[in-house]
Amino acid sequence: MRAVADRGACCAYGVCHEICPEVWTLDDAGIVAIADGATIPAALLDKAIEGAQACPANALSVEPAAA
Repeated sequence: MRAVADRGACCAYGVCHEICPEVWTLDDAGIVAIADGATIPAALLDKAIEGAQACPANALSVEPAAA
């Protein structure tokens, strides 16, 4: 699975980072700063999904990795 973020939609609430800082990193302004399409380690998948679902701006998603 891969992490996907719409940085333009991010409102810097930081909830995602509080839940799963290993996947949802933030820049100096508090905007989500993951590498687009970053692969999520299997051990962090549940936390990453929880972080994405907690985003008030719906700026995050967890999607299948390209084959």
